[in-house]
Amino acid sequence: MVTSSIPPTGIHGWRELLSLSRARPSATVFPRISVQSTSKAGNACGVAVVIGGSGMLARWRLIQLNRILHAGGVVAYPTEAVWGLGCNPWKADAVEHLLELKDRPVEKGLILVAGDIEQFDFLLWDLPDGLLAKLRLSWPGPNTWLVPHRDRLPHWITGVHQTVALRVSDHPLIQQMCEVTGPLVSTSANPSGRPPARSRLRIEQYFHESLDAVVPGALGKQRNPSIIRDLQTDQIIRPA
Repeated sequence: MVTSSIPPTGIHGWRELLSLSRARPSATVFPRISVQSTSKAGNACGVAVVIGGSGMLARWRLIQLNRILHAGGVVAYPTEAVWGLGCNPWKADAVEHLLELKDRPVEKGLILVAGDIEQFDFLLWDLPDGLLAKLRLSWPGPNTWLVPHRDRLPHWITGVHQTVALRVSDHPLIQQMCEVTGPLVSTSANPSGRPPARSRLRIEQYFHESLDAVVPGALGKQRNPSIIRDLQTDQIIRPA
């Protein structure tokens, strides 16, 4: 499978962090949960990642996480309501592995999450003012919008759709992660047909020895995953 080229102008400081390498990282082991990678990278190494009382990652640990994603790893992390799976959206192999873990067809497409609306500039720069204002009023927050992608994203993200699902999160950990990594794939951490994971224990039960990292932290205060609406029609695709 061929990786996509990095998109052109409009992406901010995270652009240089994206890599075209298809190598998978070695496993990362986090406190209280040992997740050994089944990646093609080979030798596994244990790296401790500790979250402080604020639930935030130290800068060097963010860099470490970025390296895992940069190399094509798939990670689990807490979101506003449930645990999510994420990866670098420009890495075909990473997305393929994530879809295999979920048993999800590529045709359905995936959600991208960011920590700031400016991280989606390459998709939003030519939106009509009214639609852009609608996004700004709802973000950051538990609102996912279907936005025209105009072929600015690879097919393994958009599936068969002319729109892509975008969310700017108000979860502090996701905001911190995306400040370093840029937008990430965000999909509920569960195999198809199973309930979304709401604990690290469930992550271990679902994906034992299949993830490259688990980012510890607390879920947000939302009870359910975000509402999904079409930006142009306001049609509700998934209620909150």
